[in-house]
Amino acid sequence: MEIYKGASAFAGIAIGKIRFYRKGEYQIRQHQADDVKKELKNFDVARRHVMQTLKEEYDRMSEKQMDTADPELDMEPQPLDRIVKVNGENGTNQILEQAELLGSGSFLRAVQSMITGEKVTAAYAVQTTRDEMQSTFSRLNDPTIKERIHNVSRISSLLLEILGEDENKIDLGEEPVILAADALSLAELMEMDKEKLLGIVTRKGSATSHAAILAKNMDIPCVTGIGIPQSEEEWEDSIAIIDGYTGTIYLEPDNEVRKEYEIRRKADLVERESLLKLKDKGDITKDGREVGIYANIGSLDDLNSALYYGAKGIGLLRSEFQYLGRENYPGEEELFQAYKKTAETMGDRLVVIRTADLGADKQASYLEIPVETNPLMGNRGIRLSLDRKNLFKTQIRAIYRASRYGNLGMMYPMICSEEEMDEVEALVTEVKEELKAAGVPFKEIRTGIMMETPAAVMIGEELAKRVDFLGIGTNDLTQYTLAMDRQNPLLQKKYDDHHPAILKMIKMIVDAGHAQNCKVCLCGELAADTRLTETFLQMGVDALSVVPACILPVRKALRAVCIAEM
Repeated sequence: MEIYKGASAFAGIAIGKIRFYRKGEYQIRQHQADDVKKELKNFDVARRHVMQTLKEEYDRMSEKQMDTADPELDMEPQPLDRIVKVNGENGTNQILEQAELLGSGSFLRAVQSMITGEKVTAAYAVQTTRDEMQSTFSRLNDPTIKERIHNVSRISSLLLEILGEDENKIDLGEEPVILAADALSLAELMEMDKEKLLGIVTRKGSATSHAAILAKNMDIPCVTGIGIPQSEEEWEDSIAIIDGYTGTIYLEPDNEVRKEYEIRRKADLVERESLLKLKDKGDITKDGREVGIYANIGSLDDLNSALYYGAKGIGLLRSEFQYLGRENYPGEEELFQAYKKTAETMGDRLVVIRTADLGADKQASYLEIPVETNPLMGNRGIRLSLDRKNLFKTQIRAIYRASRYGNLGMMYPMICSEEEMDEVEALVTEVKEELKAAGVPFKEIRTGIMMETPAAVMIGEELAKRVDFLGIGTNDLTQYTLAMDRQNPLLQKKYDDHHPAILKMIKMIVDAGHAQNCKVCLCGELAADTRLTETFLQMGVDALSVVPACILPVRKALRAVCIAEM
């Protein structure tokens, strides 16, 4: 038996076989083509679809709309000079370069040549051409090479998705497993079948990484910062125990340890069953103060969990999850339908939609965010939204259209200044005027700011004057205050979200909000820490928003507190 110690990302006990996830291991199996002409046709159909996708993206991202009256342009993929001629020189260059690769460029010729010459499937030709071009580009001493590699990767992913051979779809096998990985991104975790995951172990990452947060949403025990051997075969198919309470992994446990954890797992299930008795109980302290417990969610699946555990509402809908694990932007109608369904499902209960907090570790290839030296301090959250106003307006329109179907609120991430709020308010006003002019009905909704930087804390009252409520994002607030990357496993022992400076800032935000008649909701992972529930109530926090699986433990802690005795 071997014992490994890491950081607990989510409590719970899991026992099962280890399955390693290795990036890029899922390859297209069928190489040889039975019908070369059919494969060429399949590739051409996929190519046309991707060209249309690029054209639609260009329309959305460019201030100057393309001339869609040209039927030749609509139906036939065009080379770069043709698209530029129609659109002018101010187009989005990266999309144009991707279109050129498919319209008449080297990628197109290489794929067609490989299908014909080697008699392989279109999907295999696309994948192989991608790998060969990326290998060639990576050896060149060219400062623009990362962008060229990205362009090849992007069009390949779009083509493979249409050809039905997307190698990124993650198959964990027939039986549920404990997943081990070097690291996991949000997009990768979203591609996995929750029912096949007993637990998660990673070499990198931290308890507050967004992938770990998603694991909590999925109610899956998770441990990070584990010393997984470089020779991963040593662990593959081994029996392991995850102790998510202590952050411990037992590899090939002996009979005594396994028996102990079988008993503990059963006790864990009994405790969970006991907590279910609190599902329909009020969020009321011993002395009668009501403090709402809301849910943090990222999908409609999480919404069902929130309802199951008795959430008072949705305190944080992480809308960026709808932008991840896909190859292009969600359209207004898709966003509207998702928000509408959420609003209708929750009825009169409040649903706060945080506008997309993209960037940093929440990336997708189609976002085309330039590589940054320090992305956590870069173009993310509201900064990225204000850089891409048309896309931001699309989301705001969808939220307002859905407002008439329930009780929606809207919260803005990473606000650091009043100037940013000036821009946001101008866009919201513009959207509302456009909806009125078009005769589209909507309701006025409450707005809020996610307080997650020291700058926001220092101007708390000024920001609170402009909105109806404040949310406290303790995950980012902690890393920016302590100047520590929360995803760096080397800093986990020093990363202290109980630091006096963090607790003082939370109190400052509560006081600033209340001075302007703003309700204050604690939304970060710290809200689920029952060791601090009493402290937060003493500070005057009005609501707590946690992942669905943590609602009942927090409710139990809250109902045991008597604020009057403090």
